[in-house]
Amino acid sequence: MSYNAFLNKPENALRRAEELLTISQPSAALGLLHEILSSRRHKTWSPTYEKIIILYLDLCLQLGRSREAKDGLHQYRNLSQAQAPGSLEAVIRHLIEASEKKCREAKEAADKGELPKPEEKVEGEEEAADDDDADFYEGSHLLLSSMSTDPEKAQRDTAVLLPALKFLWEVYRAVLDILKSNSKLERLYHGAAVSALRFCGEYKRRVEFRRLCDMMRMHLGNLSKFGGVGAVSFDAGRNNKVRGWEGWTAESIELHLQTRFAQLETASTLRLYTEGFRTVEDIYNILQISRTRRKLPGVNIPPPKAKIMAAYYEKLTNLFWVSENYLFHAFAWYKYYSLCKEYNRGMSPEMKKMQASAVLLAALCIPTTNSDINKGTSKSLGRDAIQSTVEDDIAKEKMARMATLLGFHTRDPSRDAILAEIRARNIIDDVPDYLRDLYVILEDSTDPLDMVEKARPLLDTLRAESATTNSESVAEEDNALGRYVEPLTNMLILKLIFNLSAAYHTISLDHVKKLTSGLGVSFEQMEKSIILSAQSRALSVRIDHRAGCIRFGTAALESDEMRGQLSILAKRLTTACSIISPPEVSSIAAERAALYAEVRSSVESEHINTLERKVVIEKRKEEAERLVQERLRAEEAQRKAEELARKAEEDRRLAREQKMREKEKLQKIQEEMDAMEKKRYLTAMGRNVENMTVEELKEVDTAALAKEHADKANKKKEEAERKVKEAARQLDYLVRAVRIEELPRIKEAYDTKTKEDRTRYEQDVVDKATRAKNQWETDVKEKASLRDCSVFSYTSEFQSMIMTARTRVHEKLCKEEDERAELKAEKGKLARARKRKADEARRAEEAKIAAAKAEAERKAEEERQRKEEERRQRQEELEKKERMRMEEQREREQRERSERSQPAPVAAGENNNKYVPPSRRGGGGNRWGGGSGTGSSSDRGGGYGGGRYDSRDSSGSRPTNSRWS
Repeated sequence: MSYNAFLNKPENALRRAEELLTISQPSAALGLLHEILSSRRHKTWSPTYEKIIILYLDLCLQLGRSREAKDGLHQYRNLSQAQAPGSLEAVIRHLIEASEKKCREAKEAADKGELPKPEEKVEGEEEAADDDDADFYEGSHLLLSSMSTDPEKAQRDTAVLLPALKFLWEVYRAVLDILKSNSKLERLYHGAAVSALRFCGEYKRRVEFRRLCDMMRMHLGNLSKFGGVGAVSFDAGRNNKVRGWEGWTAESIELHLQTRFAQLETASTLRLYTEGFRTVEDIYNILQISRTRRKLPGVNIPPPKAKIMAAYYEKLTNLFWVSENYLFHAFAWYKYYSLCKEYNRGMSPEMKKMQASAVLLAALCIPTTNSDINKGTSKSLGRDAIQSTVEDDIAKEKMARMATLLGFHTRDPSRDAILAEIRARNIIDDVPDYLRDLYVILEDSTDPLDMVEKARPLLDTLRAESATTNSESVAEEDNALGRYVEPLTNMLILKLIFNLSAAYHTISLDHVKKLTSGLGVSFEQMEKSIILSAQSRALSVRIDHRAGCIRFGTAALESDEMRGQLSILAKRLTTACSIISPPEVSSIAAERAALYAEVRSSVESEHINTLERKVVIEKRKEEAERLVQERLRAEEAQRKAEELARKAEEDRRLAREQKMREKEKLQKIQEEMDAMEKKRYLTAMGRNVENMTVEELKEVDTAALAKEHADKANKKKEEAERKVKEAARQLDYLVRAVRIEELPRIKEAYDTKTKEDRTRYEQDVVDKATRAKNQWETDVKEKASLRDCSVFSYTSEFQSMIMTARTRVHEKLCKEEDERAELKAEKGKLARARKRKADEARRAEEAKIAAAKAEAERKAEEERQRKEEERRQRQEELEKKERMRMEEQREREQRERSERSQPAPVAAGENNNKYVPPSRRGGGGNRWGGGSGTGSSSDRGGGYGGGRYDSRDSSGSRPTNSRWS
């Protein structure tokens, strides 16, 4: 069968491909089917082509030929898109399902430790890797495989799993590229996109996920740019980039949103937050398309459903929580709560209470920023107020842009804004009482000494209730309220530190540890929270481990050398000047009066000059800005002109090179065709062309060679015809002689056979009549003898008697069988009833046993926790007593050393202007100024905040302090 027969009838090609598969030649079958699909002879679809493409794709999957599969899909798309889109959908679904099945099998084989056998490899599987393989087998995978603790598993994954993953990824890319603008198969496109996203999340393919997001973003950009967003009716023939697109509909927008929601969830799973935020921007663009379509006259596209948007914000809560962006996490919860109240009118009180609690807790977890501190403290701190910087402005712009993309109600999202919304919407009324108390403590409480004691039982209640809710319901872990306990604890610590900074300059670390002892937070965690707050400029604080205290305020003003230095110098210089040359009061008064009069006379003119100068400055700034804008516009125009000229020159150069390449290609093809024709002629003439060079082939004249070949062919043809004619003449003579000789013998044989047949027939007729007559006579004799003995009458009576007995037996057996069946049915019914009763009793007993077991476990756990708490408290008391004993011992030793080294303490009234260390003061005070004696209450001040009273003298009077004066 010729090759044209395959092209004319695809059924023949399909049958031939199946025959090739039976003799283990899949590559040849694949090439044959590819030629049929890429043939331009037929443009009419038929069911045979669907069978061909399915077999073709199965062979590509078997051989791992992803490029051939992609090319075949494109060819079949061109063939069936307009005539049979349903067939295209069925083929694509078959390919995706088969590829996913192969990938799952490869993963199972890799997990079981199976390696592909060399004899099982299919032909064509050992071809050279494509250029895309280098991108697919990432450098990170190769590095991790070399550092893996299980090299065999890495080898199995590379040999078994990665080829299947690569083929599946190429299938997803090809399918999405084919269906990117096909409105009839839009659901299939989004289904394939969701499957590809699920593939990236399941197999942790981060690079493929980024490429998939970029590809889908490009498809969306083409649809939004060329897809007629602002047109009432769309004509798809105007642009090839959206061929097959029929315009934006409500279903299209909803499908795009659902796909982007799945993309957002996958980005959160893979912890690719940059792609997550880009996906948020894509969702915003889709919503803008919906908003633009709704404004067109005659276009009826409803806004996205509140349920869909609620699912979107619910996914955003998880994304922002995982990325630790508590601000947008709280705003996402607020939007989710608002949308749930809008579309879910029948929401249960428990669900409403849980969501309101989540909104409030998410808002309370937002850390206090620098801008929030400035709003409340810039008036009181004066020059020490922390001003906004360039980084703060950039961060504020980013937050405003993100708030716009997410559809929040404000462009300046902040902790105060979300809390104000919560108060305005009365969301606090829906939360439990203990959460309202916690809100009051974190927002309104200013007493640092008891706020932790008040908040601790509330946090314990939140932790206990969240644990109970999780155990009794099937809610997801991400939606539990217990995850807010740790951020709330950090916020409580920062609120405590802030309140302490408002009341103290320094405070001991032991006292801070005592205040936070009930929170279950280690000092390292508390120190980390304080340092992070100080780095974000929300609080000015330093931890002095050498002195064992925390210092508030700036470092320069906090030091003893810098505090009050300039004020003391000014006072002393003023006193010295007044002693050296006492000023004249009258001259000073006259100078001041003249100065005040001059100032009064020049105030108006100075004010006018200042206003005029301001106007001039504004004009100069506007002129400078105008010049800069003109210069920028000129540079931009010049750059565009140069770019256009460069691009035009580049296009011309590319066109020239393309023409030259095409010309060289055609010339090379012509030379190759001439060489092939010469070789064919020479081979047909019996010459050896293997040893001939290219130059020798060029020297051969094609026309002369063709003429010589034609002459030889004609001569050979004439010789063959002559031989055929001579053989035919000889055969004719021979056949005629044979027929003449055999004719009399044939006639004689025919006559002999006719005579024998007639004789045999006559004898057979006589024998048959004789046998029939003898049989008839025998039958007549036997019938007469039976009639004489009355055998026939006895036979009928016997038959009737036997049948009567059998009928009675049959009726009796039927009655017994009916009774047995009824008895069996009754017994089965009673057995089933007893079984149901026994099962119910067993289930009740099992439930009772399970409840008793759970109660016993709960009591045992409570007893264990109580014993553990008692043991921990005893351990802490022992450690505290040990520390106090060691401290007293160190102080006693220090006191003894100081008494031995110093002959006598300095008197209380001597040299008050000179600094006296506490160890040399009378009365023997301790480190914190709490010892006995006359100087114990006046040296450093009692309690924990003594840093503000360091300069108090022996008489008890308070000196001037620059911080509070």
